[in-house]
Amino acid sequence: MQVTTAILRLLVFPGLLFAIPAAWFFLYVERKTIARMQRRIGPPLLQPFYDFVKLLGKESPRYTGIESLMMKAWPALSVAVLLAALALIPIFPAKGGFSGDLILLITLLELPSMFYMLAGFTSRSIYGKVGSMREASLSLSSNLLFLTAVMMIAVTSHTFQLSELAMPAASPARWLGLAAIILCIPAKLRLNPFSTSSAEQEIYAGPLTEYSGSDLALWELAHGLEWLALSGFVVSMSFPRTGFRLVDAGIFAFLCIALVILLATVAAATARFTIDRSVRFYWRWSVTLAVVFLVTAVVLRGVAS
Repeated sequence: MQVTTAILRLLVFPGLLFAIPAAWFFLYVERKTIARMQRRIGPPLLQPFYDFVKLLGKESPRYTGIESLMMKAWPALSVAVLLAALALIPIFPAKGGFSGDLILLITLLELPSMFYMLAGFTSRSIYGKVGSMREASLSLSSNLLFLTAVMMIAVTSHTFQLSELAMPAASPARWLGLAAIILCIPAKLRLNPFSTSSAEQEIYAGPLTEYSGSDLALWELAHGLEWLALSGFVVSMSFPRTGFRLVDAGIFAFLCIALVILLATVAAATARFTIDRSVRFYWRWSVTLAVVFLVTAVVLRGVAS
């Protein structure tokens, strides 16, 4: 990847200038969809932006020493790694990438969940620690399925380069893997029925209980960026390119929004699972689909040879 292209991806599209307004819009779509499912009016279009500005004007809890630096570092690092992840998403595959950039992208997508857990353990709140332990349990169980699906897509496509993976192939392994990834997204975004780590009625805001002000504003922004990065990753692996950049960008945005509406609708229509049930759900699907993925990969490689 050329340096100029990398900088444009990071700072312009799909990076900073595009990603931040898109993150606020995705938060709006999520909240509006849930509100409509509950027969409420929901927030206005600019409400996530208003909330961000309002939080910037509020005071954050006062910590001292290294604890203060760590509490501020986790949300800032989450935003930074998600912007870097968005820069790797191959909306225009012709721009290329580098060998093994899929591995880097998956690593960047996993880091915000780790920072979220560390935020809870860093805080003084027992609710934060309980939320972090729940997040760790759910992340471990869902990531087995997530990483297995990603590996199957890469192995059956014979590449770990995103620009090549972004060329959709009429392969059952590709669609099965994408379906499994979509199944993991609610756990990564802490949506119902997998919102156990931030269950307001049980543990307040979980790992974010001690956060407010500008630090909480960054966490809200990171949540919107996670929506964009995870939906963008799935969509970039599935939609056919026309060769016209504006058209491709429009299709990409439309499909990402459609995925947000779908998952928000499921979240509004389901009740929260207990942590035990959530973990059992993902382990059951992980084992089942791991066997299916292995058989599919072996069969497709045998056919290809």
